[in-house]
Amino acid sequence: MASTNFWHRKHLYRHPLALTFFLVLLSCSFVRAQFTGGNNYNFYDFQAKPYYFGITLGFNSSRYTPFRSNEFIYTDSIIGVESLNGPGFNLNLIGNLKLGKYFDFRFTPGFSFAERTLNYTQSTVNQRELQEKIESVFIEIPFSFRYKSAPYRDKRLFLIAGMKYSYDVATESRTRQAEELVRISPHDYSIEYGAGIQIFFPYFILSPEFKISHGIGNSLLFNPTLPQSRVLSKVTSRTFTLSFHIEG
Repeated sequence: MASTNFWHRKHLYRHPLALTFFLVLLSCSFVRAQFTGGNNYNFYDFQAKPYYFGITLGFNSSRYTPFRSNEFIYTDSIIGVESLNGPGFNLNLIGNLKLGKYFDFRFTPGFSFAERTLNYTQSTVNQRELQEKIESVFIEIPFSFRYKSAPYRDKRLFLIAGMKYSYDVATESRTRQAEELVRISPHDYSIEYGAGIQIFFPYFILSPEFKISHGIGNSLLFNPTLPQSRVLSKVTSRTFTLSFHIEG
């Protein structure tokens, strides 16, 4: 795995961890509040619908998780490899089917724009760094299940989990430079999980959601002629996404 010290990892994850901690506190507040009662004026209009549709705008932070190969130990030209986070955004459609009182099945196809960087430290006098930035445009096909709490004052919390297939349509432009770049497969499979809150308005539902995606396959296309590829045995993806769903 990439050589990254403890404090650097803490710096990368402090924002997602802080948001997760905030959602847990918010969940506890809503659970306590449900014992005191509350009015749900807009909720019942949407509760009667067996399905509804919507659109999503999201912002993501993506990176790779590189795993070192056995050859890394015997390589003098590269002494370190790590991945840097890059910004991106998502645009998705929403299809939501109710499965009882507290469960939903969700299909949210769309596009995702992501930027990820592999950072190599070369063994020279000044330990020069070489960065390889990979910009991707994904067609995404996610399926997920959502569990929702009881409503309180036209709000309810939810947990979500599922799987996603992604195809990078920008891979063709990178293939022309295959001799110079580490090649990444255009196909990616991920598991996803997250949490959020539904806010019921008279004509629509607004749902801020935080989600984490973990790639479950090896995205590296091995190139034995490239030193940057030989020092890696496996590369997986990880993405943090903050989304705003509008449904109705």
